[in-house]
Amino acid sequence: MIEGLRIGELTAKLPLIQGGMGIGISLGGLAGAVAKEGGVGIISSAQIGFREPDFMENPFQANLRAIRQELLKARNIAPEGIIGFNIMVALRHYKDHVMEAVKAGADLIISGAGLPVELPEYVEGSKTKIAPIVSSEKAANVLLRLWDKRFGRTADLVVIEGPQAGGHLGFRKDEIQEKMKNYEEEIERIISVVKKYGEQYKKQIPVVLAGGIRTKQDVERAFSLGAQGVQVATKFVPTVECDADERYKQAYLQAKNEDAVIVQSPVGMPGRALENSFIKKVASGKQFTPQKCLGCMKQCNPKEIPYCITERLIQAAKGRVDDALIFCGAKVGEEKEIKSVKAVMKELFD
Repeated sequence: MIEGLRIGELTAKLPLIQGGMGIGISLGGLAGAVAKEGGVGIISSAQIGFREPDFMENPFQANLRAIRQELLKARNIAPEGIIGFNIMVALRHYKDHVMEAVKAGADLIISGAGLPVELPEYVEGSKTKIAPIVSSEKAANVLLRLWDKRFGRTADLVVIEGPQAGGHLGFRKDEIQEKMKNYEEEIERIISVVKKYGEQYKKQIPVVLAGGIRTKQDVERAFSLGAQGVQVATKFVPTVECDADERYKQAYLQAKNEDAVIVQSPVGMPGRALENSFIKKVASGKQFTPQKCLGCMKQCNPKEIPYCITERLIQAAKGRVDDALIFCGAKVGEEKEIKSVKAVMKELFD
């Protein structure tokens, strides 16, 4: 019998978290559908307001407005479901996004693309759970020790994101291939760190494994390593309910695994994306001057970056796939048809 995923007093019927995908790929539609089927639905806050009419003039307010709107959309789909946000630490307005999500009633905040050092402070006094994304024993140790000393609290859940994940990765570019060979040992070390803090705080801190999860066998492997759940992203893109443009979904369906390449993101981290004409041009050294800096990232100089990540992710979300940055997981080539969220979850937990 499959056990649910317990996050404090919250229990998801299935031990699955849908990974956050920005810009505009996992919004209220996908998150609500996953939550309705018993998983944890996650909305990405990254430039979430890109469809708002005033986005180019006032992206800050447009994004805060859209955080509320997308959570409401997901709640209407799954009134009793668990719904949260993925909010990147690298965002310039990280604190504002977290506090707006808390105010809107998010059940959970998952944070990566940097260590969410201040996250406990931003959710203080609320029921919103907090979950860092870590990729190494060192990162888990540093962050949980810091939270313990500064805030007297620990994580409610920990996501371990492995080297097969899509989007920004928590590894140096030169170590990703090596990590893919022996990452199970790192997982076990991270779980030991989490258990230590769980015992200290007399609470169960579930560990969720992410990166390359696409079959029932992958789920079983995650549990055999000591995880209490899995996080799945790429597999949910070619679904009826995914918020992405149909051309974006088709790009996934037409891809082969070898089309997933490691790129250097303007954010300063390596990431995994589909190799298309845009990525080939960037690799050849071509520069794409941003039309307008939207001030989305903390550390970004428009004069130094090869392209604007917001600009290219919005192109992807709008279906202009040849001129876009299309993040994906290592196993993107194994999905060959559009399915429903219900069907995907049945495949993983039959």
